[in-house]
Amino acid sequence: MAPAQIPSSTPPSPREGERPAADETVSGAAAREAELAASPELMANTLGEYLRAWVKRVRSGDSGVLPILGGLVAIVVIFQLQVHVFLSALNLTNLLVQGAVFVLLGMAEIFVLLLGEIDLSVGFVAGVGAVVSAFLMAPPFNLPWFVAVAAGLASTTFIGAVQGTIITRLHLPSFVVTLAGLLGCEGLLIYIVNTSSPASGGTIRITSVVVNDLVNGNMGVAAGWVVLTVVLVAYAATSFWRDTRRRRSGLSAPPMSLTVLKVLMTAVAGIGLVWICNSDRGILVPVTGIPWVIPAVLVVLLAFTFLQGRTRFGRYVYAIGGNSEAARRAGINLARIRTISFALSGLTAGMAGIVYESRLGSISTGIDGGTLVLYAVAAAVIGGASLFGGRGKAVHALLGGLLIAAIYNGMGLLGLTAAPQYMITAVVLLAAVTVDAVARRSGASRGTNP
Repeated sequence: MAPAQIPSSTPPSPREGERPAADETVSGAAAREAELAASPELMANTLGEYLRAWVKRVRSGDSGVLPILGGLVAIVVIFQLQVHVFLSALNLTNLLVQGAVFVLLGMAEIFVLLLGEIDLSVGFVAGVGAVVSAFLMAPPFNLPWFVAVAAGLASTTFIGAVQGTIITRLHLPSFVVTLAGLLGCEGLLIYIVNTSSPASGGTIRITSVVVNDLVNGNMGVAAGWVVLTVVLVAYAATSFWRDTRRRRSGLSAPPMSLTVLKVLMTAVAGIGLVWICNSDRGILVPVTGIPWVIPAVLVVLLAFTFLQGRTRFGRYVYAIGGNSEAARRAGINLARIRTISFALSGLTAGMAGIVYESRLGSISTGIDGGTLVLYAVAAAVIGGASLFGGRGKAVHALLGGLLIAAIYNGMGLLGLTAAPQYMITAVVLLAAVTVDAVARRSGASRGTNP
């Protein structure tokens, strides 16, 4: 008779390819946490799950735009308590117009900061674009405004492309090359002005009504509401269509409640902007409507946001900024992408120059390109872009530029001189860089890259 089998107290070992249920639960939860940490917007199933993942990322050091938003709110509150007209329709509209140049220069700088490079020439490159366009619009050429503006933008794009080619092909530091570009563009600007109008005292007047009205002209009240409605409908339709297409293709998509919340927040911001600009802000005569420069800057913002976030070029830029050697091994043409980025920086700087001359009604050899480039770097970094490359968006330049404009606008209302303005801006810039460095160290200690 066979001996009786004695039950063993040791649980049977799992079959090959199987794991205990507890391990499966733990590993599944860990994988889910990793997915949410990597991309909460796409991987979250509900708005609550997205918010929890977002809070966790903030605690881990990836604060995003929270510091700049908090700083902007604090500055608005402080100046409103000191000067009660700060939040008036007149002053807020002026603030948006004043910030347009800072925003565009910040966008120009972000293209190279994403690569871990820097462009010190954007201030005087902007001046060259403004001078070339004003020179061609004025006698004896009298070219149409769009031809003159196109020529100005082409010249700044060419300057950026040349600098990018020198940096990438000769392997020279961008700091040195663009510093040389700053000096060269300053000399070129002075040469063009003095050659074209030797008796003008170093100033070229804007003769085009269209260019002058870019900053000084306003959209009609009804037209502002119509444009806002069209933009909101297009944004909502595009967002829902994109999410629906991703779900039908079996891909991850944001929860519907998150998309609805984004559309509602965009609508609130748009309605507030149009309502403020359409309010009568005239002193002697009624003045209403959105200044043309505001929708122009928003169009540039949307175009660059799409370029950086939805195109192959944008993905390559972020890849190079994150790890250039890995990008090279993946087959990305580093020299071409870097050169295009510097060309785009020059193009955007040219746009800033057109806005600058439109606001003043002229362009002169007295343009302070050295200070403008500092504002460009400050707008990008204060807004959230990293000096170390790999992180930054066009919206960061928008937020940083508005913060700088708010500081100067508020201190101007208080009657402060340039000395405290520079010092306060320096403190804000230093704080922004500190937040960036702390966030990177915090992310590195946790094995993440904020």
